[in-house]
Amino acid sequence: MSAAVPVPAPPQVDPAAAREMAREAAAWCALHGLVVGDRADPRSATVPGVGLVHAPFSLLPAHLPESVWRQACELAPIFNKLVDRVSLDGKFLQDSLSKTRQVDDFTSRLLEIHRKMVEINKEENIRLGLHRSDYMLDLETNSLLQIELNTISTSFPGLGSLVSNLHRTLINQYGHLLSLEPKRVPGNVASSKFAEALARAWAEFNVDSAVVMMIVQPEERNMYDQYWLTNHLKESYGITTIRKTLSQVEAEGQVLPEGTLLVDGKKVAVVYYRAGYTPNDYPSEAEWSARLLIEQSCAVKCPSISYHLVGTKKIQQELAKPNVLERFLENKEEIAKLRKCFAGLWSLDDEEIVKTAIEKPELFVLKPQREGGGNNIYGLDLRETLTRLQKEGGDALAAYILMQRIFPKASPAYLVRGGICHEGLVISELGIYGAYLR
Repeated sequence: MSAAVPVPAPPQVDPAAAREMAREAAAWCALHGLVVGDRADPRSATVPGVGLVHAPFSLLPAHLPESVWRQACELAPIFNKLVDRVSLDGKFLQDSLSKTRQVDDFTSRLLEIHRKMVEINKEENIRLGLHRSDYMLDLETNSLLQIELNTISTSFPGLGSLVSNLHRTLINQYGHLLSLEPKRVPGNVASSKFAEALARAWAEFNVDSAVVMMIVQPEERNMYDQYWLTNHLKESYGITTIRKTLSQVEAEGQVLPEGTLLVDGKKVAVVYYRAGYTPNDYPSEAEWSARLLIEQSCAVKCPSISYHLVGTKKIQQELAKPNVLERFLENKEEIAKLRKCFAGLWSLDDEEIVKTAIEKPELFVLKPQREGGGNNIYGLDLRETLTRLQKEGGDALAAYILMQRIFPKASPAYLVRGGICHEGLVISELGIYGAYLR
């Protein structure tokens, strides 16, 4: 990407017009299922249809140069292929995460399941990945830089697709105030395409009576994002989805001698994880037993244990090292495209970079091996954590990676939550969904 890519300025919206748009938008959300469970209602996370509020949203889309958008879209199939190739190299995954496992019990348990599958030479003949790669546009270098690649429980394909429709509707209605064109909002078909990928994996499994099993948390306020996929699967493909927690799978599940996974008496074709990505999802041994049971079966896993491990922060950092991509990809052009979007990534056994990060913490982010957001460490907290970890010595540093901090442009925006419109400066991530089946 050239050094001078102008980011267009967002339109100025009169506060009174913004409030009117927010009321219209909140009504649109209620009519179109852009909703989440209301924290104020304790039943909203367990009983569908109870205690709904509109999902928090930005009133207008973020601005992004078209060349950057196209670059991100071009990267998606390359990352999909990379995940698949890396997943087949069990030694690379085990070796790369060997230090992490000594200090991180969660990663250690995942690796143990992976090791068992490698030992019995377990083959996944149908492999399905539903991924999302997240980026920011760095103001300093005018480069699109990857923040992370999500390979498990990739959220918001359902609600994200609706937000794009909402923005288009608002621009259609209020375009004369905004000087924006609805056709400049890119189409977002993540919801229907994820459902199509799940349906095609189900068809490859080739058992008409089998179901798709969605692994969910016991309490889930974001269930409607998930129900959009369930709805697409039923209406477009006639496929039934069942929702189960890991503990329910442990209680109701069994693997037949030929590998079929039965849960509550139903044959399972595809297991789609919308839970299982955080230690909180494994409060007891029952959940770990369920994860192993699923992995031992011949059901299609989305993701398999190896796809899950490819999405860890440590593997992201390993892939950014010189000559590592060449181990998995042959096409020099594709390798160059991936390298171009890598931010600086370092393991904490690099003493020079740790020293620099302690001196200039504002230029780095400290990331633990966790999914789900809200875990990163910045600024003075980063300096304090690194200093403490150094004093502790041993392998404690292996639980983290260091990443170059990206500085995107902050833009004024209207954000709507609970029917109230707030004005403020925001920074945006661009998330590109990708589906891969082989």
